[in-house]
Amino acid sequence: MAIPIILDCDPGHDDALAIMLAAADPRLDLLAITTVAGNTTLDKATLNARRVCTIAGISGVPVAAGCDAPLAGELRIADDIHGASGLDGPEFGEPAVPLAGEHAVALTRRLLLDHPEPVTLVPTGPLTNIATLLRDHPEVAPRIREIVLMGGSTGRGNITPYGEFNIFVDPEAADLVLRSGLPVTVVGLNVTHQALVTPEVVTRFRALDTPLAEACVQLMTFFASTYDRVFGLPGPPLHDPIAVARVAEPALVRCVPAPVAIELTGVHTRGATVVDLHHRTGTPDNALVATGLDVAPFWDLVVGAVAALPGAAG
Repeated sequence: MAIPIILDCDPGHDDALAIMLAAADPRLDLLAITTVAGNTTLDKATLNARRVCTIAGISGVPVAAGCDAPLAGELRIADDIHGASGLDGPEFGEPAVPLAGEHAVALTRRLLLDHPEPVTLVPTGPLTNIATLLRDHPEVAPRIREIVLMGGSTGRGNITPYGEFNIFVDPEAADLVLRSGLPVTVVGLNVTHQALVTPEVVTRFRALDTPLAEACVQLMTFFASTYDRVFGLPGPPLHDPIAVARVAEPALVRCVPAPVAIELTGVHTRGATVVDLHHRTGTPDNALVATGLDVAPFWDLVVGAVAALPGAAG
């Protein structure tokens, strides 16, 4: 039986591929796509989610807009990486996929309470929506199978020396989620940087020879140009689909149990994920932490998803 999931995202180039994988993999039942401010503003992220669903031929999945700012402080976006639209590269027409008529948190609550089995939440942006849900609606906790998030790192950051972007944008939300007592898996930069979009990967997309694949080529080419300019990397890491892959095929993403805390007050380290891999603090484990990725099968999964979607036929 397919695993019911809700994808909470902030598209974002890597979120776009996460949406495609979540919709295409037959082992997953994508109940909804919810959006949050992060890589770009909420309005743009929501428009981008609808654009991705339109070009990929994803229908029947509600798209709902959520929180437009973090729980505390000002929103910081990543337009230096994702461009002014949050999804620069292809030319998009008007989306054919409508916006759901309820807030993302309300939609998520309703789906959790109505679904016959517990649902997996897959947040690939700041955790504002998820934290708001858990804070305001504690009754849903038993209806959550697990939370598999993209965020954090066992080492260095990418927005500050020790802060990964998703956690840094809303560390208070991340702190609430990590202290929730729910099963949480953290897929961080230490693993996502194992999945670089190399020229060989782009060639695989291009070889599909479909309009959707060409859009992916344009997305990844723009993404590569900003990562080269900002970080000097030979290819951009495809962060977010790895969280989706962990749910669809857990063996692809190797994890270990560990205590994870969020730094909230450090002058230089606010937003850091403090991962006690060696259990030196005596703190109980509260998460599974991703440590490795089977890279070749992961790319087979992502390229196969783009090939399988209805939009791939034109």
